[in-house]
Amino acid sequence: MKNKFRTHLAAAMLALGVVLLAMAVTDFAVTTRPVWSPSAVISSDKVNHIVGNTVEIYDEKGNLVSKMCRFVDSGDEIIKNDGRRFRISKVDGGRATAKMLGMDKDYLAWVDYFNNLKEVPVTANKLQNRPVAIYQTHTDESYVPTDGSESKPFRGGILNVGKRFAQELEKRGVKVIYSENKHDPHDNNAYMRSRRTATEQMKRNPIAIFDIHRDGIPDANYYRRQIGNKEVTQLRLVVGKQNPKMQSNKDFAKRVMAYTNQKHPKLVKEIFVGRGNYNQDLLSTAMLIEVGTHTNKREKAEDGIALLADAVPVVLGLSGAVGGPGTEVSRDAGSTGWTTLAWIIGALLVGGGAFLLMSTGSLKGAAEKLGGLGKEMTSFMAPVRKMVGSKKTSSEKELSPAKRKEEKETEDR
Repeated sequence: MKNKFRTHLAAAMLALGVVLLAMAVTDFAVTTRPVWSPSAVISSDKVNHIVGNTVEIYDEKGNLVSKMCRFVDSGDEIIKNDGRRFRISKVDGGRATAKMLGMDKDYLAWVDYFNNLKEVPVTANKLQNRPVAIYQTHTDESYVPTDGSESKPFRGGILNVGKRFAQELEKRGVKVIYSENKHDPHDNNAYMRSRRTATEQMKRNPIAIFDIHRDGIPDANYYRRQIGNKEVTQLRLVVGKQNPKMQSNKDFAKRVMAYTNQKHPKLVKEIFVGRGNYNQDLLSTAMLIEVGTHTNKREKAEDGIALLADAVPVVLGLSGAVGGPGTEVSRDAGSTGWTTLAWIIGALLVGGGAFLLMSTGSLKGAAEKLGGLGKEMTSFMAPVRKMVGSKKTSSEKELSPAKRKEEKETEDR
């Protein structure tokens, strides 16, 4: 009976090791990966930006914090353009409650930095040699007043908005990889299809990658904003939580919102950090941008994202070129790799432990096996240590006293 239990336990440990190793290789890889992954199958994400699925988010005093056409969950966060940070605590249908966590110190540090910047930093040389990538996952998304419908499969107005963004960046001397690839239909697999596009763009080593969307709330006034002498639509930046680069994506979003709003006050409404990946694991400077909603005029959305093009080159030029509060911007670039290594080591340890347990039949036997392995390694290394020691001794003997004295005097200098 005991042997049967040990066998089952060992098999379970071995299976766990295999699963951990698979997760390390797929979901925690820092490089591009195939469009299919186990997490995509396990995930039950609902489709966002479907007109009619609006949720309104209020604070604990009943004040409106935000409204958006997406499914939100407890734990999702919002950083407003004045620095207030909220976390959603309760969701009840189309209404959610969010608790204010205080002011986001990192974001406010960036605001202060840009406000006190006497000169706009010169864009780094590496930016001039690396392009910005732009694509649209939901290529059906459209603007009713201009396009006649909120959805036009394969020819949505959002393509015009993405193209305008690309053109404005090019006017400012930025190289752009713009894709009009279609990823319809507007379903859960759209991000898998757009991942092919993003992965292809990644081959050209972009410094940043933007996925352009529009919201789907009915209230057009929520996004209307007069900036200068022009009416435009405001923007929302979205960061996915199911993503190993989430921290650096979020830091990038804070920089973008801080500098954009310094140039064009309140153009960016907020940063939303919610469930999803949005292909942002591909790059630390990956960003999903929502430009207005389907009831805004498309021309106003184009004008809004055109203003964003004023900020993006400067923000990207800070990476490695200028200091500031975010010198830790790419901290996850290294930590993600260490996380992957830790998962692999953990998987190997679990699998190795299971193998020892199965082969010896008991925990005591596995421990004795490990002890024996240690002794074998010690015995194996003994000749090597002896060889190294003998070589050192012989080399010392080969040196004459005068030569050794000369070398010692050289070291002392």
